Amino acid sequence: MTSALTACLAFDTATEHLTIALQVGDRVWSHEGAGGALASSTLIPGVMDLLAQAGIGLRDLDAIAFGRGPGAFTGLRTACSVAQGLALGVDKPVLPIDTLLAVAEDARSLSGAEAIDDVWVTMDARMDEIYAAHALFEAGVWRLATAPWLCTPKQLNERWSIAAPRAVAGTALAAFGDRLVCSSALCVPQALPRARAMLPLAAALWARGGAVDAAQALPLYLRDKVAQTMAERAAAKALAESGVPAVLP
Repeated sequence: MTSALTACLAFDTATEHLTIALQVGDRVWSHEGAGGALASSTLIPGVMDLLAQAGIGLRDLDAIAFGRGPGAFTGLRTACSVAQGLALGVDKPVLPIDTLLAVAEDARSLSGAEAIDDVWVTMDARMDEIYAAHALFEAGVWRLATAPWLCTPKQLNERWSIAAPRAVAGTALAAFGDRLVCSSALCVPQALPRARAMLPLAAALWARGGAVDAAQALPLYLRDKVAQTMAERAAAKALAESGVPAVLP
């Protein structure tokens, strides 16, 4: 039987928001700051600062949790490489956390523990696209009813026309505004993949034996290509708006 997770470091750099949290027993220390291009230079100093505040070292951790995506390519690469490097250095396992589940847990925390148990997470993916997933909170654990999906607002609205969302969370709400048809849902646009929200996800993953070797600190990419030409973007947008039926996952 796996022992309880008592000391865990968690961080996410999948968005423009850098977030780090450290839990030791019942105490939590956290740091929030600018991410994006700055994350690669500020993540490790932020981690070391929290460890110093807690008075522990990396060797005192049970595991290191990181946001595996989906999200910005550079941000995911930063999170994975830092998690891998720190964990390898002290022979600790890693806990790969679905970034969209962290957003769901953050929305649940922001709205009250009983308010959200069925939520569509929608994060701005740039290029007029959205990272979306349908998450359910059952028996104290989040699960993905629909796996992370890269889609257009039109495709997401088509999905919602079949079954309207009860709650919607994430940055796509502000980025796309009334292009997303979800006015009847509880909306939590301020929800982010905050590291504090990752901690209960990490504990649940640890409890079911989900810790992996540091070498398996791998990102979840939803784009086959990191960059597209302007012509490719225009063609993809035209196809999305052409009325051709979308294939729903």
